Amino acid sequence: MRILVTGGAGFIGSHVADLLIENKHEVFVIDNLSSGRLENLNSNARFFKEDLCDYEKIEKMFGENRPEIVYHFAAQIDVRKSVENPVFDTKNNILSTINILELCRKYKVQHFIFSSTGGAIYGDADEIPTTENYKEKPISPYGCAKLSIEKYLHYYNFVYGLKYTALRYSNVYGPRQNPHGEAGVVAIFLNNMLNGKNPVIFGGKQTRDFVFVEDVAKANILALNDNKSDIYNVGTGVETDITKLFFKINNFFNNGFKEIHLEMKKGEQMKSCLSFDKIKENLAWMPSWNIDEGLKRTYEWFEKSR
Repeated sequence: MRILVTGGAGFIGSHVADLLIENKHEVFVIDNLSSGRLENLNSNARFFKEDLCDYEKIEKMFGENRPEIVYHFAAQIDVRKSVENPVFDTKNNILSTINILELCRKYKVQHFIFSSTGGAIYGDADEIPTTENYKEKPISPYGCAKLSIEKYLHYYNFVYGLKYTALRYSNVYGPRQNPHGEAGVVAIFLNNMLNGKNPVIFGGKQTRDFVFVEDVAKANILALNDNKSDIYNVGTGVETDITKLFFKINNFFNNGFKEIHLEMKKGEQMKSCLSFDKIKENLAWMPSWNIDEGLKRTYEWFEKSR
């Protein structure tokens, strides 16, 4: 099939593009390279360096290539940045996505697979692990934007028949994650420590559900097989606090680094952990990497890539 991957030079998108190509699909990638990297691109994908906010250029690409499936990964992914600049977050996470949805409608795309968030969309949930039935209570503009797009997906499905799958990720980590900025604590810790710096822990008692990127990529491939529009969590159901995460990573460095704690940032939640029961039942997906195996693999990639 002809498949468009927005953000396909980025962290998760490039892993999904690789799997799609392995499965003999024709893959097109749109990425503005604001956080994506050319070295992440699969050589068998057709690449378009464009910004999704430029409707006319994106429409030209749609008209020439007629994608049948769209995977939408391109986004502003920093929760803290969304709190500091909600207008910037809205432009990059809502308006640009509506551009793509309008083109999907116009060019009769069959299936839209959306990278949503389980980490930020539920807020501080009382139900741990949190299921898809829990009431969404985002406490950051980033989470609000993702929930808004899910509502738009319902609209485009109801009015125009666009099938969609929204995958609500927990905290994704692994090879190719961008360590620059404030999103992706595993990558940030590893980058600092490989450069001889003690990492800064904002808070430390927060718990997160860390899911390995290869598992996330497999969930995206399985979503192709869903015969209806639906929303799924993609997580491990296991909580790890940020301080414990630091200790696990510090083991790779013979415990040579010290923890530095600062106040927790605004817009962050205390607990996040997702149930994967629904996606296991409907799409036969479950995580295959535990955090210790995934961190080791990630450390080896970062160390080799220096």
